[in-house]
Amino acid sequence: MSTVIAFIVIFGALVIFHELGHLIFAKRAGILCREFAIGMGPKVFSHKFGETIYTIRLLPIGGFVRMAGEDPETVEIKPGYRIGLMFDSNNKVDKIILNNKEKYPNCRVIEVEHADIEHELVIKGYPEDEEESLQTFRVSKTAVTIENGLESQIAPYNRQFASKTLAQRTMAIFAGPMMNFVLAFIVFVIIALLQGIPTNEPKLGEITADGAANAAGLLKGDIVHSINGAEISSWSDVVEIIRENPNENLDFSISRNGEEKEIVVTPKEQTVEGDKIGIIGVYSPIEKSPLKAITTGFTETYFWTKQIFMMLGQLVTGQFSIDMLSGPVGIYESTATVAKSGIYYLMKWAGILSINLGIMNLLPIPALDGGRLMFFAVEAVRGKPIDRHKEGMVHFIGFALLMLLMLVVTWNDIQRFFL
Repeated sequence: MSTVIAFIVIFGALVIFHELGHLIFAKRAGILCREFAIGMGPKVFSHKFGETIYTIRLLPIGGFVRMAGEDPETVEIKPGYRIGLMFDSNNKVDKIILNNKEKYPNCRVIEVEHADIEHELVIKGYPEDEEESLQTFRVSKTAVTIENGLESQIAPYNRQFASKTLAQRTMAIFAGPMMNFVLAFIVFVIIALLQGIPTNEPKLGEITADGAANAAGLLKGDIVHSINGAEISSWSDVVEIIRENPNENLDFSISRNGEEKEIVVTPKEQTVEGDKIGIIGVYSPIEKSPLKAITTGFTETYFWTKQIFMMLGQLVTGQFSIDMLSGPVGIYESTATVAKSGIYYLMKWAGILSINLGIMNLLPIPALDGGRLMFFAVEAVRGKPIDRHKEGMVHFIGFALLMLLMLVVTWNDIQRFFL
């Protein structure tokens, strides 16, 4: 159960941060965001706040932000339609009832002659409640259409994704992967603040109860000046001498609270990868510094970004097979293994997964954020966007291929772990 909870928390954080990036920068650009969803498939929970419906969906395989102009839920009101209109205090249409008009006795029913709720924001028609000529009704920018009892806010063209500048659209898409790198940075900083940062000072860290250091009388915080007469300038020097002298008496010259001491320590022998080394049961010294924690956040994020790109390079050169890829099942199993090592390792795993998600989404693959950005790059070169229907077809094919790849990878994971 703890593994399930850990997986849900990690998955939820990765998806929420990713989609939050899209949401924040889309709203900053003035794009109407209809829905912020975590997961796919049927809705399990939904709550409307402002213009956006926040939902949790059944299948934990991603999430999305549904932006006006990018979703299929466009309402077309054609001439001859009979619709109901309701008005706000400024006598502008704020509700357009498409069917079941009998449930809204106060609405004004008209036969549509012309309607434009994207650019002109007008509806022209003949009212049925009186014998009058053609009338024009102004539509509020925040009006809603009602169909089968469900409300959907209209999207004037200036609130649609396509109406925004290339820079605004690019940022709205790029912000998702960007936020995954931000999440990883935050996680690494928190780890550094809580756990501390290893230093290279010749100073003893935590002492294990069953180690040779504890038996000899060494204490946490002791500063090592020399071992067997050899001057010590770093923690690396301490580790090197101990590893090279299993079962040998070592004379430690230390200072403790300003007092010099000489202590003899005999490292225990341990075999690691066929080699016999010495250990005394001492952890490296750590330092807790907010400034260094921030620096560590940057360096860790850079390091793991570089590692993942190196693995991608192996994939391109053929040194990386599909059997080395993991889907949700593989990630769950890996999370279960990492969780056994403790909360800090689990947090680090979450940071690595977040970077991985950010990089994968930036790849120029149709249906992913990188595929969208690739089309924007082509638009910047051409000076005009590619036909939306052609672009949509490319993304649809890309999505289908990605789903096929996910099925193959998931089946490999199931065979590897359960069969």
